Amino acid sequence: MHFPTKDSFLAVEDLSVSFHRYDSALEQNDLKVISDLSIALDRGEILAIAGSSGSGKSLLAHAIMGLLPPNASTTGSIRYNGQQLTPKLQKQLRGKEIALVPQSIAYLDPLMRVGSQVRGTEKGIKVREKQQRIFKRFGLAPEVERLYPFQLSGGMARRVLVSTAVITDAELIIADEPTPGMHITQALEALKVFRELADSGKAIILITHDIDLAFEFADKIAVFYAGTTVEVAPSKDFRTGPSALRHPYSKALWEALPQNGFRPIPGFQPYAKSLPPGCLFAPRCPYKTAECEEKIPPMREVRGGCVRCIHAT
Repeated sequence: MHFPTKDSFLAVEDLSVSFHRYDSALEQNDLKVISDLSIALDRGEILAIAGSSGSGKSLLAHAIMGLLPPNASTTGSIRYNGQQLTPKLQKQLRGKEIALVPQSIAYLDPLMRVGSQVRGTEKGIKVREKQQRIFKRFGLAPEVERLYPFQLSGGMARRVLVSTAVITDAELIIADEPTPGMHITQALEALKVFRELADSGKAIILITHDIDLAFEFADKIAVFYAGTTVEVAPSKDFRTGPSALRHPYSKALWEALPQNGFRPIPGFQPYAKSLPPGCLFAPRCPYKTAECEEKIPPMREVRGGCVRCIHAT
């Protein structure tokens, strides 16, 4: 099921996120950066989220975790395991039942040895042995646990960040760009670990630009564009190629991969302050009609997936 339902383990429905700010003329305004975004995730699944920078991927992660800045406001619904994710509940679950692998290695405390950071507040020989097993699997030598973040390479820091989530008993793990800087074998190992966690009953959100790797490990792929969902489909459809996909932007993403010809499309993703009327992809779409420019199309089911396009068949 790609649409959120009351039975979805994680259900994000019609989420919008705005930032209250001052412009250059010191006038106040609200900048909407996520609009009517919906995803659903069940236990045992990996949902990979793809899209260009600025499409709302990391903001979604922060909204679920309750880590948006004070000037942010949200509408819509986020439900976790049947409960509305209120700020109070987010605080209770954060780092325990819901874990985040952050995109920036700056999240590591520069004054704390990385082994202690991975183990967190847990004490005792068992958690230390678990941390050492995880480090070994990620190719981190035993002495790494005594290093400080500034002594790590970028790839090592990424593996340490992934370890902080893997070591927990979290039921939902949100991994925000966990593999950049890793060697391909290390990236594959990290994704294998996420797959094993999902197979054991956990739910995983994998935010990634390495979508060709995600195709092999995820159960379904959500494609974001300009702050909203344009398609959610089984990962097998992305392995099949454009003929199995529904949205023109999803097809363009597939064709832009190096192994598929590296064919870019003209234009660029619109800035949140200057979104076009109607379909947000219309200015770049070769199939647009006048109807596309009238209003944003709703998500609808097409061929076993969901798509925000009136022309998808």
